[in-house]
Amino acid sequence: MTTETMTAAPISSRIEAGPRGAKPKTLTASRVGIYLFLILAALFFLMPLWVMVVTSLKTMPEIQLRNIFQWPQQITFEPWLKAWDTACTGRDCNGLKPGFLNSVKITVVGTTVSIIIACLNGYALSFWRYKGANVLFGLLVFGAFVPYQVVIYPLIVGFRELGIFGTFPGIILIHTIFGMPILTLLFRNFFAALPPELFKAARVDGAGFWQIFFQIMVPMAVPITIVAVILQVTGIWNDFLFGTVFAGRENMPMTVQLNNIVNTTTGVREYNVHMAATILTAAVPLAVYFISGKWFVRGIAAGAVKG
Repeated sequence: MTTETMTAAPISSRIEAGPRGAKPKTLTASRVGIYLFLILAALFFLMPLWVMVVTSLKTMPEIQLRNIFQWPQQITFEPWLKAWDTACTGRDCNGLKPGFLNSVKITVVGTTVSIIIACLNGYALSFWRYKGANVLFGLLVFGAFVPYQVVIYPLIVGFRELGIFGTFPGIILIHTIFGMPILTLLFRNFFAALPPELFKAARVDGAGFWQIFFQIMVPMAVPITIVAVILQVTGIWNDFLFGTVFAGRENMPMTVQLNNIVNTTTGVREYNVHMAATILTAAVPLAVYFISGKWFVRGIAAGAVKG
């Protein structure tokens, strides 16, 4: 009998007998404390959402009873229909529908333009470093720390001189400008973490700037692109300041119309309509996060914030 046969028999018998020894403690006092803290934190942050949902499903007489946490006795969806279709946003009573379409246009075009330019910036700053590239990158990063309010007035004057103030190209350009620092930083750090041998091998094979970009870099940049899309979509959709100042009346986004619904109501304040309008406005960023949250975590783990 060989040594392997002698050792194999006891191992197989031990496996059949199952684990032995003291059972590990899966529920300790510290773990219970962590779970308790997480549950309380989740309840704390979910409480406003609960109040918004139940209030939006109540009638106004029931809301006036002031039981804000109580589930509605008679569920109604009229506040949701009114918030979407007939609520007054200033002098117009078309609901949030026009603002939703404007926000979709601004978000889709603004995100696409921002990410294309930022991806090119990050690629050029990583592999095609020209004279002054580090200075330009430093200025871009510095731009991420400049408060928006400081440069609002100069931008208004500049856009007025260019003839794009209060227009669709104007609001796209303003979101592209202010999204560029953080997006360029993300793409630049991602490309800088790739093996330089990829770039050198492509150059040896005769590939140029655009061939390397489209055939090698863009397919590898999917995780960081998803991170950039989530950040930019959330930032543009939730924006209120730029939408108020630069979008103009014809391109007013959903957030501005939500503010008008809440603040320009005359007579009885319809809290159920306000809550329904708020949930409708927040639905798109929440949907984007829940659908692509897994990819967002992977992108962060792939080096999105390294640097």
